[in-house]
Amino acid sequence: MKTLSLRRVFYFCVIEILKKILYDIALGSLPVLLRLSSPFYPKAKLMTRGRRNWQKKLSAKEFTGKKVWIHCASLGEFEQGRPLIESVKKNYPHHSVIVTFFSSSGYEIQKDYKLADLVCYLPFDGAKSSRLFIDILDPDVAIFVKYEFWYYYLKELKSRKTPTFSVSSIFRPEQHFFKKNGKFFREMLLCFDHFFVQNENSKALLSDLDLENVTVSGDTRFDRVAQICSEPKRIELVEKFKGSSKVLVIGSSWPEDMEVLYPVIHKERVGLKFVIAPHEIEPAKIKNLCRGLKVRYQLFSSMESNTISEAKVLIIDNIGLLSSLYQYGEMAYIGGAFGEGLHSVLEAATFGIPVFFGKGKDNHKYQEAADLVKRGGAFEINHVGELEANIVQLLSNEKRINEVSEISKDYVNSKVGATDKIMNHLKRYLS
Repeated sequence: MKTLSLRRVFYFCVIEILKKILYDIALGSLPVLLRLSSPFYPKAKLMTRGRRNWQKKLSAKEFTGKKVWIHCASLGEFEQGRPLIESVKKNYPHHSVIVTFFSSSGYEIQKDYKLADLVCYLPFDGAKSSRLFIDILDPDVAIFVKYEFWYYYLKELKSRKTPTFSVSSIFRPEQHFFKKNGKFFREMLLCFDHFFVQNENSKALLSDLDLENVTVSGDTRFDRVAQICSEPKRIELVEKFKGSSKVLVIGSSWPEDMEVLYPVIHKERVGLKFVIAPHEIEPAKIKNLCRGLKVRYQLFSSMESNTISEAKVLIIDNIGLLSSLYQYGEMAYIGGAFGEGLHSVLEAATFGIPVFFGKGKDNHKYQEAADLVKRGGAFEINHVGELEANIVQLLSNEKRINEVSEISKDYVNSKVGATDKIMNHLKRYLS
């Protein structure tokens, strides 16, 4: 028995060493793969070019007060972190906020964000790069939004005793942290001073790992979407397109979603106009989207104000308008569930409109979507006929659509306040 036990310990140690080796290999290969794919993949080109000379750019920047580093994977995580950034700058105006992104889709849109003292790409994780980045920046507080777990950065912060926090994080049993052979991943969790999680289930999972430095604060996205709803951006050309018609706003659509949506768009009995904001807006993608339409449409970038009201479909071929588009909708369809993963339903729900989305295999991972379906404010769609039937039913019953709308609005309002809970904890590190 003793020999068997020692053998198991040996195998366990070997597996953990191999995981770290594989992690290093993957990280070392990533910059090379991005450079090789740059000619064919615009995002790879942006991510490679954006990380050039990062040491020089970071060293040249002068900061005042305490340095608060907030890292976001992409645009969605930035929207989660944004209420926190605004609160830090409001309460501690002399402190510096440094925002980093991993993805180009976040950096390229927010690189000129005015409330950040610096916006830059995060250098790829590695023992040397993480040490150099933190040497130069020397943050007083580090905040990672939602799913960001980088081994060397977290280890480096831990070794320097830099207060490090995970905000709006959410955990599930199938994640590597909670598996028997997940020691390598659990090491990253031990580097955080505190977790601000979205729900009780996440807290319980961390508690099973003897991590008690956890607060159920909720999701800061609710604070952000509530703020957007209170001061939406007016878009005059969309108002002209809408006129007196009822509109279905299609947000972050993928080709798989359009296969369900095209037949509904083409049916006269539905009685709606459609605003489509596709997830990808490269010219080739927009061209393919337009090819499937058999009704009159216009592109936002080239719309003619004199004839826009005659179009049945308006295609938004730029970035940054989606969150304000939902104010013009009587209902919304959110894309992604049939493919890469469901996009945020909150930006639509906050305006108090019924929400539709595909019935994807991973929908259970999206807490707010599951909550809204359970409460009756959102509807999962399996096929074209189901979407059409739900739309027609709601449009023909004003009382029913008002009930569904109220459910969506109340749900968002009941969840605001995460930012205040996090800031109450952080003030001891920021004052």
